[in-house]
Amino acid sequence: MAEKSEFSKDFEENKKRIDTLLHVDKSFDMLYRVVIIGGKKACFYFIDGFCKDEVMEKILEFLYKITPEEMPDTAHEFLKSKLPYGEIDLVRTEKDFLQRVLSGVPVLVIDGYTEFLATDFRTYPARSVDEPEKDKVMRGSRDGFVETVVFNTALIRRRIRSPELVLEMHTVGKSSRSDVVIGYMSNRVEPEMLDNIRKRIDAIDIDSLSMNQQSLAECLYTHKWYNPFPKFKFTERPDTTAASILEGSIAILVDNSPSAMILPTSVFDIVEDADDYYFPPITGTYLRLSRMVINIMAVFMTPLFLLLINNPGWLPDWLKFIQINDPINVPIFMQMLILEFAIDGLKLASVNTPNMLSTPLSVVAGIILGDYTVSSGWFNSEIMMYMAFVAVANYTQVSLELGYALKFMRIMLICLTAAFGVWGLLGGVLLVILFVTTNKTISGKSYIYPLIPFNAKQFLRRFFRVSLPKAEKRSDA
Repeated sequence: MAEKSEFSKDFEENKKRIDTLLHVDKSFDMLYRVVIIGGKKACFYFIDGFCKDEVMEKILEFLYKITPEEMPDTAHEFLKSKLPYGEIDLVRTEKDFLQRVLSGVPVLVIDGYTEFLATDFRTYPARSVDEPEKDKVMRGSRDGFVETVVFNTALIRRRIRSPELVLEMHTVGKSSRSDVVIGYMSNRVEPEMLDNIRKRIDAIDIDSLSMNQQSLAECLYTHKWYNPFPKFKFTERPDTTAASILEGSIAILVDNSPSAMILPTSVFDIVEDADDYYFPPITGTYLRLSRMVINIMAVFMTPLFLLLINNPGWLPDWLKFIQINDPINVPIFMQMLILEFAIDGLKLASVNTPNMLSTPLSVVAGIILGDYTVSSGWFNSEIMMYMAFVAVANYTQVSLELGYALKFMRIMLICLTAAFGVWGLLGGVLLVILFVTTNKTISGKSYIYPLIPFNAKQFLRRFFRVSLPKAEKRSDA
């Protein structure tokens, strides 16, 4: 049964109420167009820049031809017989009206009707669906998500042509009224987890999603601040999102955000990359194992090097070459910490540098850090080499959140090793293990599945890429 309309049949009363709601006398981009349709007064409300002018012209041209004798008695009959457009819906409540208009959907108000007609022929300013800068692949699709959620859902639909793919629309934020889409396969998703996500999104009480997906992530899962390991997998690739949905995961898209949030997510899901599947199994396995080994080395190499340098008597003969023979003016521990911050400083500088200057400035910065700082005695060349490896290793996997989590673990290990020696390193390793194992996915299950609980078949597939027809991998995390 349809809900009762909150509007009256009197056109002037409705128009006065709407003009007050939308502040049409103050906002220059909040437009309305009063017309006569079938002898009755009518008004289009729309936002400048969101409407396709040629579509509105054609609709108005058609509506002007309606005679008073042809006017239906209800808005529902008018919708069915008089509006020559596909995306039309009835608006009965003030909340629904504001949501439609402020989202860019033109709404038609007609004298004598208690229901309004939302005609969705909006268009958004948008960039092209180019390959994302941070989420590139050596082979495969070259398209990526953009800031318009409708375009993003279309990219997913293009890859999953199944009626089982469901894309639910929700609204979050009292002021922002941000569109949030939940995507899943109805025959593969875990029902309890889906209900949990729905309830969490609908229960969010916030003024606006000012930081888009990050704001939503923090509202969905209020985890302990001291555990930096990511609870979600973020991707700007529609092919990765579609693959995750087909595996039984849930994808959440937020309007104005060019990425999808995949959940539930284990640490093994986060380290996966699209290139693992765009190459043959043996090559994909090599790339995956290489990435895992490099990330582990990036965490433990510098703390272990610091321990051995501080205890040269522990070095076997075949490792004597790693000793530093040049004078050490700044303690090794301090050199490592300074370079950790310097690397982030260069990264932030590159983000804020105009494109035309990024290459020459990066060359200048490389020369200064790589040569002058060594010759001046601030840093030793061995430390520069190890920290350069760490900086490059952070880019071997696509997740920025995981990269910074590993960075924080490395800094913690360096500090503990400098303070307590071998016992500090062992204690730090134990803390890293605790950070990973005690972390939980949003569904409350293990962050290191299929290691805990152990699933031998899935565990091997996390390391070794099998032939796709045999995979049939589902996410049970």
